[in-house]
Amino acid sequence: MEGDSCDLAVRIDGVGYFVDGTGLDDHGDAHAADGFCNAIRQAKVVGEVIDGRFVVESFELVQN
Repeated sequence: MEGDSCDLAVRIDGVGYFVDGTGLDDHGDAHAADGFCNAIRQAKVVGEVIDGRFVVESFELVQN
C-alpha cells in the first residue's frame, strides 16, 4: 500500500485496505511509541470492503 501520510489501514487475508469510519486518533495518540504511525497493531474489525476501502462498523484493538 502506498500513501503520503499516516493513514489507518487494515490487512485482511493478506490484502491491505484504507479504512473509512474511524481514524488514527480515535484509538489513542497515533504518534506514541505504540501508536498506529509507529507500530502495527492487531484489532478485531467488523465491516465490509466497498470500492477498495474497508468501511468499518466496529474496530476494537487487541491488547498485546
